[in-house]
Amino acid sequence: MFLTVTKTLLEGFSTNIFIFCITLILAIPLGLVIAMGSMCKFKPLSFLTRVFVWIIRGTPLMLQLILVMYGPGLIWGYNGLSRIDATLIAFVINYAAYFSEIYRGGIESIPKGQYEAGYVLGLSKVQVFFKVVIMQVVKRIVAPMSNEIITLVKDTSLANTIAVIEITRTAQNYIAERALIWPLFYSGAFYLLFCGILTILFNYIEKKFDYYRG
Repeated sequence: MFLTVTKTLLEGFSTNIFIFCITLILAIPLGLVIAMGSMCKFKPLSFLTRVFVWIIRGTPLMLQLILVMYGPGLIWGYNGLSRIDATLIAFVINYAAYFSEIYRGGIESIPKGQYEAGYVLGLSKVQVFFKVVIMQVVKRIVAPMSNEIITLVKDTSLANTIAVIEITRTAQNYIAERALIWPLFYSGAFYLLFCGILTILFNYIEKKFDYYRG
């Protein structure tokens, strides 16, 4: 029974890992685009971007999942989205908004003197950003990004809200069908193990970027 449950939970957790990976691949670059929009000197674009981020960050991810899944059908009569597609859209938008604020904070924390030094050397704005600023930004955002990414691992369980068959849903099925509650607690071990691996990885990355410490 234990091996059967483990295998079934692993199959469910593969969905969690899929959601996690696709969200990171798409949300990390999208977050940078949104951050650039929020810092844009064109005020209407900057305003709209910041309002968008405020709405996404100010409402629950669970509500966003439900809205993406059922909203198009109720509003426009479109029911073409699968549950996993709706999950990915909601997660990517949500985490891109959070990542954008981390990017913005990191970019705005760089002293203006760093930009001016680059301009003095004859570099363009793009060259200054990629050759002078970007690595300093990366160093400053590693810690907050790692926190958000670890939170993402746990948030993948919210896909259960719209009946995606991930590990939590699989464990709940054991309760409903066989009156077994221990698989639900056992599923927590999968999250703990994955978060533990990520924590070790991010600690290693932070030490690599901590080049000011002797």
